[in-house]
Amino acid sequence: MRVSFAKLTAATVLALGVASPALAQAAAPVVPAKLSVAEMFLNADWVVKVVMAGLGAASVATWTVFGAKRRELARAAAQYTALRDTLAQARGLETVRGHAELASPLLDAALTELRLSSDALHDTDGVKERIATRFSRIEAETARNLTKGVNLLATIGATAPFVGLFGTVWGIMNAFVGIAEKQTTNLAVVAPGIAEALLATAVGLIAAIPAVVIYNHFSRKVAHVRALLGDVAANVMNLVSRDLSRGAAGNAARLVQVAE
Repeated sequence: MRVSFAKLTAATVLALGVASPALAQAAAPVVPAKLSVAEMFLNADWVVKVVMAGLGAASVATWTVFGAKRRELARAAAQYTALRDTLAQARGLETVRGHAELASPLLDAALTELRLSSDALHDTDGVKERIATRFSRIEAETARNLTKGVNLLATIGATAPFVGLFGTVWGIMNAFVGIAEKQTTNLAVVAPGIAEALLATAVGLIAAIPAVVIYNHFSRKVAHVRALLGDVAANVMNLVSRDLSRGAAGNAARLVQVAE
């Protein structure tokens, strides 16, 4: 009986020794065999999901602004270039007033001011000053219209990395929470939190980098268009000055048809 009990005890210990690693392995978390970006997003905490969804929307807004502003700025640059070159060859306001392709708020503002100042055209400096004031307001309004949407890119470029960093911090916090709950530093415990943290960082950079590059590109384009608009204003002012010197400004002013 004593031998049988010893054999039984030895067999039991051996069985437990063999089974314990298997039981421990079964109880331990399993590292996923394949961890794609979609799976990392789906397995992320809801806060990190909201962060990444917001960054994705910001990225969509960036490329939407890029497509719209690229066409707008290209069209404005072509229009002002053609207008500048044509006005540079004109002799006076009367020669350009009848051409529909030369329609411009600057030209209309100059002719309107000449009409309103028809009884004071002898004060050439005063007329030029009032026209210059009108031009400055038109240029300021045009600049505001050209920069609509561009400032959004600056906001996205400046804030997206920090929003992504918030998602990163939250994912790392989840990793530490998992360590505390499982009382282990097993890779399978910390992997989900680290994965969502790194994914949030990557999404933040994906949203921020194109926004900054496109913003800098559009800033140069807007400056170019504003320079062209300044050239158009200078050419119109030259025509006004030329007509005032010839005494022909009154004839041009009488041709103005102002819509009441």
